[in-house]
Parts: sequence; C-alpha cells; structure tokens
Amino acid sequence: MAGPSRTIEVTILSAENLRLDRRSIKKNAFAVVRTDANTFQATEIDTEGGSYPKWNEKFFLQLPVHARSMTVELHCKTAFGNRNIGTVIVPVSDFIGGYVPENHLHFLSYRLRNHKGERNGIVNISVRTKVSSKVDHCSYGSYGSCSSTTSYGVPLGRNDVAGGVVTGVPVWSAFS
Repeated sequence: MAGPSRTIEVTILSAENLRLDRRSIKKNAFAVVRTDANTFQATEIDTEGGSYPKWNEKFFLQLPVHARSMTVELHCKTAFGNRNIGTVIVPVSDFIGGYVPENHLHFLSYRLRNHKGERNGIVNISVRTKVSSKVDHCSYGSYGSCSSTTSYGVPLGRNDVAGGVVTGVPVWSAFS
C-alpha cells in the first residue's frame, strides 16, 4: 500500500437472511473486507449457519488516510465457484471522526445489496481505529505519582489531576 495509512480492527460478526437467487443459502458463506483494491481479508467459510452465518473473526487492515469507505462483500462457495451474495460500502465517517475517541469500538449493521441492487440480507460488524501514538506520563516529569501505565492523549502538567490527560472538543470561532 502506498502513502500514509492508519490501522483499523474490523470484526466480521455475523449475517442475517442471506439469499442466493431468492432462495435461502444452505451453507458455505464467507465474507471479504476490502480497504482498497489490493488490501483485503477473508473469513473462514461458515458451513453450519446457512442463511444466518456467524464468524466473529477479527482482522487488522491498513486504511489509507484519504479513503472514504471500505467494502464488505459476502460470498457463497458453490459447485460452480464463488458467487457474490451481497455487498455494502461502509463510509469511513461511520467509525472515524465525530466526538467519540479514536479507539472507540463501533458496532455496525448494514443492508447488503446484490449485483442487481436488490436487498439481500444484513451484515453485522464492529470497527475500531487503532491509535498509533502513545504518551508516557513518566517522560514528562514526575509530578505526583508516576505509574508505568501508558495513556493516550495530550499530557497534562500534573499526573494527579484527571489522570494526566487532557481531552477536548475543538471549537471554531468567527473572531480571530
């Protein structure tokens, strides 16, 4: 992968009401997560769940910082090869940005669409952005008690106040 990226943790939990040619699938469903054309991971094949497969498989993927979405595809392995059951495009804005911390675990459910654009089940996933920079309070002086734990955020002058980390919400003003 070229260019800067961030690591995301994607867990494919399960799917519901999957159909192939308007009939419930019997077995052999699997999911593929794509963050770009060359970066993807696939689950194991669920042989027992039928139209309601469960995987609970966790992947760590590189997401380009310029990416606006990632794709989750569900497939079924048949005697004629792998057939696409449905696809969903997951907007990055659903799990990055806003007022929640970067390391927050998001549980998300999306409607799948088949190649004709028709509804074809639901996929359940969880996504977490892995925070890359760590702040060690001990390296900023030992005010109060200095612990060996590592925290995330902007260091505060004293560790005995609010755990030593400042959390804030950006405020924009028309007056500069």
